[in-house]
Amino acid sequence: MGYFLKLWYILQGTRKKLPLMIVVFIASSMLEALGIGLIQPFLNLASEPDLIYKNYFISSIFNQSNLNNSSQIVPILGLFIATLFCVKLLLSFLAKFYILRFSYNFQAQLSSRLLNTYLAVPYTFFLRKNTAGIIKNITYETMRINHFCMQPLLHATANIIVISILLILLAKTDLFLLVTILLIMLPTFLLFYRLKNKFKKWGKQSSESNQEMIRVTNHSLGGFKETRIIGCENYFQHKMMQQTQKFAYAATRNGSFSALPRIIIETLLIVLILLFVSISQIFFNQNIQDIISVMAVFAVTSIRLIPAASQSMQVIGQLHNSSYSVDSIYLDFKELEKEKDNKIGVKNFPNNLTKENTNLNELTNQVINFESQIEFKNVNYKYPGSSVNSLNNISLKINKGEFIALIGKSGAGKTTIVDILLGLLYPGDGDILVDNTSIYKNVRAWQNLVGYIPQSIFLMDETIERNIAFGVPDDLIDSEKLHNAIKAAQLQEFIEELPLGIKTVVGERGIRLSGGQRQRIGIARTLYHEREILILDEATSALDNETEKLVSNAINSLSGKKTLIVIAHRLSTIAKCDQVYMLDKGNIVQSGSYQEVISQ
Repeated sequence: MGYFLKLWYILQGTRKKLPLMIVVFIASSMLEALGIGLIQPFLNLASEPDLIYKNYFISSIFNQSNLNNSSQIVPILGLFIATLFCVKLLLSFLAKFYILRFSYNFQAQLSSRLLNTYLAVPYTFFLRKNTAGIIKNITYETMRINHFCMQPLLHATANIIVISILLILLAKTDLFLLVTILLIMLPTFLLFYRLKNKFKKWGKQSSESNQEMIRVTNHSLGGFKETRIIGCENYFQHKMMQQTQKFAYAATRNGSFSALPRIIIETLLIVLILLFVSISQIFFNQNIQDIISVMAVFAVTSIRLIPAASQSMQVIGQLHNSSYSVDSIYLDFKELEKEKDNKIGVKNFPNNLTKENTNLNELTNQVINFESQIEFKNVNYKYPGSSVNSLNNISLKINKGEFIALIGKSGAGKTTIVDILLGLLYPGDGDILVDNTSIYKNVRAWQNLVGYIPQSIFLMDETIERNIAFGVPDDLIDSEKLHNAIKAAQLQEFIEELPLGIKTVVGERGIRLSGGQRQRIGIARTLYHEREILILDEATSALDNETEKLVSNAINSLSGKKTLIVIAHRLSTIAKCDQVYMLDKGNIVQSGSYQEVISQ
């Protein structure tokens, strides 16, 4: 029950499509049962046409028709049964079509919903999650839930309806034979049920090994230079082989044991039918015609019943095999909901973003009015799970157009201030005001003012144009804004030297560019999006002196035009700043002009 409740929760947004499929399943099953049920009387009539007078329904049709003799009803009945099976075939196709359409649409919507949820999640979620696990959930786990949970469940629902109606038909045909079949098949159900923990274990192994394969791939290819230079290819190959073997072990056993029901049921039914015919002839001396008509119904029914019964038993294994995937997705959704609920009512939390129906497209176009000053007012912050504050009662003011520097040792609190200023972290106490208005009244509108340039710029394996106009569709890219951003970031000369200009592909993570070129593309990106406040987090620390000078020139050229907030270790980067704040253990220990702070 817990499993199905979790699945029902994951099914949000797609549940309303289920009733139509159930109607199709029932209609298809009833037509199938009706067609099979008519086979016995059809065979009896074919061998003895005068039997129509013993059946009230058929005799009534015969009397009202213009038929001359009873043998003429046989082809009509045969045609009717054939028509029933043709209609049933169409409904069966529709049922299969609806199952696949529903399940694959569900997988697509679930992947999209997961990505949307992860993109909207509080930043602290990513501080304790591995990217490989998130990628696995969006791609692999959603696929497993579709193939090993949703599709089997839908097919099982259809099969259970078919089985129920066919069992009623068989009970009417020969109750003793039906009970015997069920008793023989019962051990198969019990055997499969006892294997449930094995299926659950194999499902967990498959998911965990898949996550490790993604992790090994990320580590080996993400640090390809280091991998090649150090010569640790064999290490990653060995790690990958370990995980692929674990995956193969679990997948092989799951697939093999899932095939057991059909093999066992087919064998048992064939043996049983042969024994039934033999025993009926030897011990009960039954009329061969009666045996043939009964066997015909059971034989035709078995054609449908054997796969339906075996698939229904396979579902037990598949559901347990996919339980780890269902738990993984369910727990992530619940964890994100819990984080959101815990934030509601906490001081400074942006309540406008807690609503699931928030229109992000509308929020993207909103901007806070910034005319005068940004103020940190008694801001405190403590990371989840930490017993010590990372920031203690921070208060500072930044005037529009100023160039501000944050310096201090590693762990002093510089990045935490920046993350709070970016709206990624929310202070436990205190507030950030823009012209005396809290940014937490509309964090998205505040973020639309801010541009962020980290030490390592994220670049897509796309053209320079698309990397600067990050997140903007090609047909909406403004060429004038693009040109102005390139010029302001001092990239114009470099781009003009390229054969393809702004259409040049930079490679994954900008591997075809130098560090300085990547940083200036990052600056151009923030300028293209017309951000009033630029935050540079160690933006030049990984550059050589000459490249740093080029990036610093690009930064200094923006002084007075934009509000600049820079974290820096190299003091040469901030020589022209207006105000310097030195931090230590979450406190501002010194502040003043560049010369004042350096001299102390």
